[in-house]
Amino acid sequence: MAVGFIAASGQAQGLKGLLNKAQTAVKDSAARAQVTEVVNREVSKITGGSASLSHDDIIKGLKEALSVGTNNGTARLSAVDGFFKDAALKILMPAEAQKVEKTLRNLGFGRQVDQAILSMNRGAEDAVKSAAPIFLNAIKGITIQDGIGILKGDNQAATSYLKGKTQAELTTAFRPVIEQSLQKVNATKYWSTLFTTYNKVSRDKVNPDLAAYVTDKALYGIFFQVGQEEQKIRQDPAARVSEILQKVFGAAK
Repeated sequence: MAVGFIAASGQAQGLKGLLNKAQTAVKDSAARAQVTEVVNREVSKITGGSASLSHDDIIKGLKEALSVGTNNGTARLSAVDGFFKDAALKILMPAEAQKVEKTLRNLGFGRQVDQAILSMNRGAEDAVKSAAPIFLNAIKGITIQDGIGILKGDNQAATSYLKGKTQAELTTAFRPVIEQSLQKVNATKYWSTLFTTYNKVSRDKVNPDLAAYVTDKALYGIFFQVGQEEQKIRQDPAARVSEILQKVFGAAK
């Protein structure tokens, strides 16, 4: 009798579990359907009612745009003189050190100042080479919801998304590369020489963190460059170098 009761109770619990799973599945299905409906509605707004742009198209197009932008950006900035000969991105002395720079040049240390500036830019060029795999991982993770927001956004919405996903990791990756690069080209030596000399003749002591400063400038440079590439793809049909880019960004209103 007790055995039968236990068996019946176990069956009831099993049925209850199945029922709960079924109810959860129904709720999940309804939620997915609701999300799909919202996404479809947003796609329709973006494309002006055209049905030719699928969810897969949006994802593929945005991944392609970011891949093109990051590849072009990293290739350009990681080349020799990528930073150093770019008027907009060249890394100069920190604002708080410009007074030092002027004083040192007046004291005849112009060559050392120039070498320090060159070294900072070489460090940034080296660091940018490590960005590609970090960008690639972030690009792989784009969802359709991300895609809708990016496609509806401004001319650098994809770059802003990428920055939010990668900046912390890039900072961690860039810093040691820049430190090593600065040492490789004797930037820390020049930096130390500059400020040791300056501190001997001034009551205002200066000791900024050179590696952190160059890291920030390198990050600014790479996101600036990726943003420029994205803007070209959005605005210039000639920059849409593949069929999927033409389809997605040509359809976006």
